Amino acid sequence: MTSERECYVYIVLPEETAFVTAGRFRVTPTSLGLSVGKFIYGRSYLQRENAVELDPVELRLRTGEFETALMGGFFGAIRDAMPDAWGRRVLERHLPAGQLDEFDYLLNTPDDRAGALGFGSNPIPPSAERRFNRTLDLERLQRAAAGIVAEVPDLADKSAGRQVQDLLLAGATSLGGARPKAVVEDENALWIAKFTSEGDGWSHPRVEHGLLELAKACGINAAHSKLTTVAGRDVLLVRRFDREGAQARGYCRHRIVSALTLVRADDAATNRRNWSYLMLADEIRRVSASPQADLRELFARMCFNAAVSNLDDHPRNHAVLAKGRNWRLSPAYDLTPSPVVAQERRDLAMACGLQGRLASKGNLLSGHGRFLLSRDEAERAFADIIQTVGSEWRTVMHRTGVSEQDRDRIARAFLYPGLFHEA
Repeated sequence: MTSERECYVYIVLPEETAFVTAGRFRVTPTSLGLSVGKFIYGRSYLQRENAVELDPVELRLRTGEFETALMGGFFGAIRDAMPDAWGRRVLERHLPAGQLDEFDYLLNTPDDRAGALGFGSNPIPPSAERRFNRTLDLERLQRAAAGIVAEVPDLADKSAGRQVQDLLLAGATSLGGARPKAVVEDENALWIAKFTSEGDGWSHPRVEHGLLELAKACGINAAHSKLTTVAGRDVLLVRRFDREGAQARGYCRHRIVSALTLVRADDAATNRRNWSYLMLADEIRRVSASPQADLRELFARMCFNAAVSNLDDHPRNHAVLAKGRNWRLSPAYDLTPSPVVAQERRDLAMACGLQGRLASKGNLLSGHGRFLLSRDEAERAFADIIQTVGSEWRTVMHRTGVSEQDRDRIARAFLYPGLFHEA
């Protein structure tokens, strides 16, 4: 960023559907090559009886200016509202050629981004209402997504440019990864539609749906999902837990903050210093309205991720959610098995014990106190996950339509021998 940029920050308050202006955000480059971000809540916003904080870590409700030099000057809650890898790819196809800076990504993201925040140059916020794509649009959206993946400007027909714009406006900017997706409305709810990609080794929509169902069988609070088929291809629909229908008024928006923000970490996998379940547990203990329940849930998810080799469990794939004023651990989402060849050692994306990222029984149990669990409680929780995954994974995958061939392809992901090492 070569010049100062600023915008207003809007928010949809709990049980409301319209934006109000919460404050102003500015990023200023310094002579040392760094960028400093500053945010201030508006005086009229702070006077609202129903005013809520943007996040429970960096931007608690108070007068005065907040400042950060981390993450290019972007506060974590604001970064969480920016497009993920897929959303950026869509934006880069939609916007004029040229180098985009972070502020361009922030301001050009549709206002149906993840969470309850919005951004703009006008002190008066825009309307939060718009028409959503329906499930009947999925084939067109799938073609547009395939065109972006293949970098083909006209994959389906001569309206490909319009398809890209529609896909962008479909809200392809939610938390969670680089796979092609869009947002559609169905059954009076909003769903993230996840498409297949060329080169997939198996049906990712069916396998992810199966893992979400398997997580539920283990007692884990996982996002609701369902499958559909469009033009012969599988599509997974995951219900958005940051949206809730408000009948004729549209949708209430719930605040969401990623674990990346909670542990004050960077996105880059080369800088994993704060990528840690133990550090996340410490932060959840501070911000959750029900820390003991949420920490038991987080521990179960950590064990589940190890049991199914979900090695993509990075901090953007964990979050806390505020449906009202209080923050709680969000439902689990973005669960993917990694059937790697190595059988004696696997590492999660985040440190899961005193020996770092090693996904073994001994390491998983080593930090039990950080989750407010006794050793015996942690042992029982681990054993319950192992028993359920071992006895149910093939049955659940079969029930959710995963083919026998695909079940064999992912079999190495489940209960690999190294998981049971005590050291």
